[in-house]
Amino acid sequence: MSAIADGWRDVAAAFTRRAEAVSPEAWDNPAPCEGWVARDIVRHMVEWMPDMVLSPLGIEPAFPSADDDPLGAWLVLDSTIQSALDDPDVAQREITMRFGAFSMESAVDQFCTGDVFLHTWDLARATGGDERLDPQRVRDALVGMLPMDAVLRESGHFGPRVDVPDDADDQTKLIAFIGRQP
Repeated sequence: MSAIADGWRDVAAAFTRRAEAVSPEAWDNPAPCEGWVARDIVRHMVEWMPDMVLSPLGIEPAFPSADDDPLGAWLVLDSTIQSALDDPDVAQREITMRFGAFSMESAVDQFCTGDVFLHTWDLARATGGDERLDPQRVRDALVGMLPMDAVLRESGHFGPRVDVPDDADDQTKLIAFIGRQP
């Protein structure tokens, strides 16, 4: 097992715990991402992650609809990515993206794991779940993202930074950094 596979496993397990706790009606609760409901968080990941890291390898999972079964759609995505990461031959296969060439596992590490991590908070906030995130991963994300503020804002993937007090905890700072109201 690689550190990247283990990292995905940990982050995905935390998202899964939140998703499993969502009541059927709560999947339609508004999410912190403007214009989204809770099920849209899963839809977002199920729509872009396979195209980026699985399809180039010829891996085409069959997903249930995020409208009908958001938990099921997430579980298929998670298990498919985890299986690929756990197979060293697949994990090391190169995929070419507009950003350059990456091993499959490097692409997951750089683009997917952090997205799932941040959306764990979004899902919990939308559905009244446990909003606590792993403190070390929060700290690492915050330290890694702060120097890239301008680039991240220009990407359109994050809203305007929300002001919080200087003495706010790291999770509050991270959530505010990505444009969410903590």
